[in-house]
Amino acid sequence: MKRQRIALFGSTGSIGRSVLDVVRHLPDRFEVSVLAANRSVRRICEQAREFKPAQVVLSDLDAYQKARRLLGAGTEVRWGPAALIDAAAARSTDFLVMAMSGTAGLLATVAALELGKKVALATKEILVGYGEPVMRIARRSGGAVLPIDSELSAVHQCLSGKGQRTKDKGQSAAPDTSEVRRVILTASGGPFWKTGLPPKARLADVLRHPTWSMGRKITVDSATLMNKGLEVIETCRLFGLKPEQVVPVIHPQSIVHSLVEFRDGSVIAQLSLPDMRLPIQYALTWPDRTPSLTRTLDLAGVGRLDFHTVNVSRFPCLRLAYQALQTGPAATCALNSANQVAVDAFTAGGLAFGDIPRVIDRVLADLEAAASPARPGIGHLLRVESRAAEQAARAVAAYGNQRPRRKE
Repeated sequence: MKRQRIALFGSTGSIGRSVLDVVRHLPDRFEVSVLAANRSVRRICEQAREFKPAQVVLSDLDAYQKARRLLGAGTEVRWGPAALIDAAAARSTDFLVMAMSGTAGLLATVAALELGKKVALATKEILVGYGEPVMRIARRSGGAVLPIDSELSAVHQCLSGKGQRTKDKGQSAAPDTSEVRRVILTASGGPFWKTGLPPKARLADVLRHPTWSMGRKITVDSATLMNKGLEVIETCRLFGLKPEQVVPVIHPQSIVHSLVEFRDGSVIAQLSLPDMRLPIQYALTWPDRTPSLTRTLDLAGVGRLDFHTVNVSRFPCLRLAYQALQTGPAATCALNSANQVAVDAFTAGGLAFGDIPRVIDRVLADLEAAASPARPGIGHLLRVESRAAEQAARAVAAYGNQRPRRKE
């Protein structure tokens, strides 16, 4: 079997490191052709020495210059957004794994999909903010979008027996959802699922996630349930579902990652121990399955699986996500941008926890007054994202940038 050549964007983050665990586990199936990161010089140089990619690409100029000195002439080191796009589109790359946020990650994803490549997405903003035009590009080119997110991967696995056929690509990565009544996304609920959002919660309490160890941004989103709202949007974009077909439930054990209910009443669920390496390996090896690094699930050892209805009134961020999804692509783009600004302000100590949804609500209210095409392109959505970030910054200033900075 010829090894697939992976371009790994965001190689130094937690998802990137887990991807490399899978590559180590399956060296006969994969090799790394590109490693890309923002500015983590020491870690990416260690990775380059181990995996020997054809290219190392860094977003930060100072990091690029340091990496070039450290790696020497044996490794090609490049810098900047153009280099990222070139690496994603290169013939030496079969598979793009996108775990890098920002415009550069978006444009690199588009470049790969336009050439009909497979792309595994670990960053939510691409489908939330740009999912409609991105999926149009994938359908037109025959490219495949595969989710690394554990809940979306679970949905894909539940639907994997419903694959379609394309002219020259074999089984499509977009399963047939014509018989789906609804998708049930499970949520750990974060630390506040029983009480709702405490308006003055401290950062340390917000970051105390009961199940997963994640970065600050996604952990805050989990506490507000915005993370689940973003996944609802992703699910609709990726699988072509309507908002009312996607329902979240609280599942504190994080064993059942998603369920799909079909129109005959049958429900199929995907269960596994919490380990991001499983959805990563599923995306990389799809449509095949191979032994993984994940421990075997012992249901008797787990003992019980609990499910609870989400009280949307306690989690305004989830309500705002549905509202934006009903409004259209520009609204989901603005939602994602405003949430990023608000969460950054909270973690920096410039905004109260309870003011995060207020900032987002203000941005969405302003957006409703602006005309937007029904099927906006990426260029239009980039402008929406920028405008929403500016509006969110003004809202943060209005709600609390005079708050004293926390010392956590």
